[in-house]
Amino acid sequence: MTNAKPQVKIVNIQTGEETVRDATAEEIAQIELDATNSAAEKAEAETKETAKAALLTQLGITAEQARLLLS
Repeated sequence: MTNAKPQVKIVNIQTGEETVRDATAEEIAQIELDATNSAAEKAEAETKETAKAALLTQLGITAEQARLLLS
């Protein structure tokens, strides 16, 4: 696995010209921040799903039954 710099692709939609360049330090920082935030959001969603499943089990009902109760 290489540690190559991320690349940025810019496409001129009028001409179709494509330019590929190395990402700037700021762009790399943003890419890393976005990846961290995405991982955190995914972990939070998984935690919520686990909690929902545990609650449904505790209540002894299915997700469909819960939807019916809440409709």
